[in-house]
Amino acid sequence: MIEAFYEIFLSRYNYWMAIILMLIGLYALIAKQNLVKKLIGLNIFQTAIFLFYISFSEVQGGTAPIYLPEGVDALYVNPLPHVLILTAIVVGVSVTAVGLSLIVRIYEEYGVIDEDDLMQVVRGR
Repeated sequence: MIEAFYEIFLSRYNYWMAIILMLIGLYALIAKQNLVKKLIGLNIFQTAIFLFYISFSEVQGGTAPIYLPEGVDALYVNPLPHVLILTAIVVGVSVTAVGLSLIVRIYEEYGVIDEDDLMQVVRGR
């Protein structure tokens, strides 16, 4: 019984942490009205996706894919997810920068960063 619990939950803690982070980020995106908090929720969600995707590349006993002398066999970790996540991190930082600049511009124009207040101000004009 305990071995089954360990096998299902504890041995895959990184997947569970990614799911928890996804739920926290999704909650922030849906429930919060402040645009900055929504952007923070988006970043938390992106981080969870990064963690989840990198977790798939794990190989038990795997090593970094580097050159080894002739005749030496090794089990390699797949480098492609790491490369894709590095690209996704750059895109995520760019999205965050554009989002923050849009929020600053909205605040300069309308004086609010709350979603409901923004809708009232826009409809009132």
